[in-house]
Amino acid sequence: MMTMQCFQSDQIVLINDAVAMAEELVSNHYKLSATQWLRRKYDVRTAADLSPGEIITGPFAQVIRYEGRKTTVALNSEAFDFYKICLQDHAILEALERSPALRLFPFSLYIITHELIHIVRFTKFLQSFVATDSERLLEEIRVHDKTHEILEPVRVPDMTAVFDFYARWRDEFDSLRDPA
Repeated sequence: MMTMQCFQSDQIVLINDAVAMAEELVSNHYKLSATQWLRRKYDVRTAADLSPGEIITGPFAQVIRYEGRKTTVALNSEAFDFYKICLQDHAILEALERSPALRLFPFSLYIITHELIHIVRFTKFLQSFVATDSERLLEEIRVHDKTHEILEPVRVPDMTAVFDFYARWRDEFDSLRDPA
């Protein structure tokens, strides 16, 4: 069995910083109060904390929806959606190796911001978690656009390289964008 690359402890520090900044930026953008933000039930995990079924090939992260329930309550009416952002360390690290202009902090800030926007959109019923392939593609376009909109005014060193990295993806789907 092949060993997969995982983030090192110094990289985890940068990931934690990116999570904190992404949470603040997304919360501010959607005008979520602290209590609204805390009610969003989600977690961000790296490969070291993922089960084998949560590790995928290709994307840099995925959002998985689980059913949560307080351990002291057996009623289904107390169930809630719990989202897990599963960072794919190996894919992120490979992209950093292939694209020398990319740096871990701005790249992970983009990825985490992107995934948090998905969660906000799911929890605000702006997008269904269960969607067709074409609906998923349109949602990806919307979320990439929103990610760029949120991060573009923020002054983060080396973020331009991240925007350049995603520019091809965004440009390729210009014809599918919502007119507005």
